[in-house]
This record gives sequence, structure tokens and C-alpha cells, in this order.
Amino acid sequence: MTVRQAEMLLAAIIAARATSFMFSKILVGTMAPFNILAVRFLIAAGLLIVLFHRRLLKLDRRTLGCGAAMGGVFFASMALEMHALTGASSSTVSFLENTAIVLVPMAAALMARRRPAAPVAAACTVAMIGVGLLTAGGGSGGDTVPGVLFGLGSGAAYSAAILTTARLSQEGDPLTLGIVQVATMGLLALGASLVFEAPVLPTAPAEWGSLAALIVVCTGFGFTLQPVAQSRLSADVAGLLCALSPFVAAVLGAVFLGEAVTPCRLAGMALIAVAMLVASLPRGLTPRGLTPRAIGQRLRRPRPSRAVR
Repeated sequence: MTVRQAEMLLAAIIAARATSFMFSKILVGTMAPFNILAVRFLIAAGLLIVLFHRRLLKLDRRTLGCGAAMGGVFFASMALEMHALTGASSSTVSFLENTAIVLVPMAAALMARRRPAAPVAAACTVAMIGVGLLTAGGGSGGDTVPGVLFGLGSGAAYSAAILTTARLSQEGDPLTLGIVQVATMGLLALGASLVFEAPVLPTAPAEWGSLAALIVVCTGFGFTLQPVAQSRLSADVAGLLCALSPFVAAVLGAVFLGEAVTPCRLAGMALIAVAMLVASLPRGLTPRGLTPRAIGQRLRRPRPSRAVR
């Protein structure tokens, strides 16, 4: 897979996963958050194991550990996302979670022990103002302060997941890593549901329909193939592609869920969108050899089998 093909695949994955905000928002009205995640990821893991069982015969301890680590970080992001959806609209949660486009370049710069680029620092400031407007407009837009805070936490956890995947997706077969990641998320969700909730299986056809979309489109295609795409990309490039998600989620929420777009919320979303655009500027403005892609590559461990040139 070329880098361009990997970018196109990741863009398609992010757009597909953006539909999960709409389907999850529908489900949280009748099911508990951890319960939804457990059913979604355990069924998806079962289907993937059946489809790729021969590939899993080559699973080694290192791949298992890396996939489990990726699944643990992604589970934190998904858990915060589901709880955010109980107190905020799907479009708001998507915008907040995808502040990762600002946070990932900032974190990559800090991990590389260099000052964040001026546009990235400015983007963080603009994004925080946008978050403040989203919070201030919560009453009329249906968003609560806890919902916004959970959304911000989801964005931080999603940033960590992108960075973790960028590093660990080099440590084994990417598809196998993705299957282990999905299975780990399902097991963690089941454990949390047994501790904090009373898990049940869906009963209504609408619930199963939403879950089917989450399992096939958002999990089977999205989560499983993300390590495949990110194995050819740096963390900062993956973060920049996150910009697709909030716009897809906002359109779906307005069209299918009837979510209100108040002036205050619209202003907050616009500022976050501007922050995403500003954060992407360093990619084309930095000198050759100091691009965000090169910086992101430093977060990866070198492949042992690759000869030194």
C-alpha cells in the first residue's frame, strides 16, 4: 500500500466511523453505554475471528500485547464518547472528540522535545474558545456541561489512541492487531457493564439495526482496518484526517436526528473547525525534512527487519 492509498483508506475509515455518532446516539436512549459497547465489539470480534481464523493462528505474544494495548486506549475513548452522548448531541461530541486534530500535533511536538509550531499553539487557543461557546450554548442546543466534559475527555483519549496506534501498528501484522484490538475493547466493555450496569441484549428491531451498522461499518471496517492504514502513516497525518468526522456527524445529526444548530453552538463548531484548519498548516509550510510526517515518524519504533541504508 502506498502512502497515498493509506491516506485515502484512513479518510474512508474516519468518514465511516463518523456515522457511529448517529447510531450510538439512538442507542443510548434505550441501552446503557457499556452495554452497547460490549454487544457491539464482542459480536464484531466473533465475526472477525471466524473470517480470519487462519491468520490468527500466527498470533504471537508481542502482537497480542500490542493489540491489547491499542484496544485499551481506544476503549477509554469510546467509553467517554458514549457517556458524552448521554448529555450532548452527536455533532457536538464529534467536534469535541476530533479536537485530536489539534492535540496530536501538539503532543507529537512535545514528545519530540521541541516547541509546538505557532499555528498549532494558536489552533489550541481557538479550539478552547470554541469549546467554551459550545458549553455556553448547551441550554438551547441540548448539550450539558457533563456531556461537553466527557466529550473533551474523549478527544484527549482519542489523541492518545492515534499516537499509540502510530507506534504499535509497526509491531506485527496490522490486520491481526486490529482484530485483537476489537476483542480487547469488547472484553473491557463487558467487564465494565457487569460492574456498573445490568447488561441485556437488545430486543427492538431498531436497536439491532443500529447495532448492525455499528458492527459492520464502524467496527468491522473502521476499527479493524485503522491499524492497516496507520501502518503507512505518521500520527500527525492521521490526526489531520480527523477533520472529516465532525462534519459528517454534524450533517447526519441535523438531517436524521433533528439536532438543533443554535447560533452559539454554530459559532463554537466554526471556531473548532478553524482550529483544525490552522493546525493542518504546518504540514505544507515546514522545510523539507522537518515536516509533521517526519516528526511523527520519530514516535515509531524502527522495524527490526529493515536494513539500515
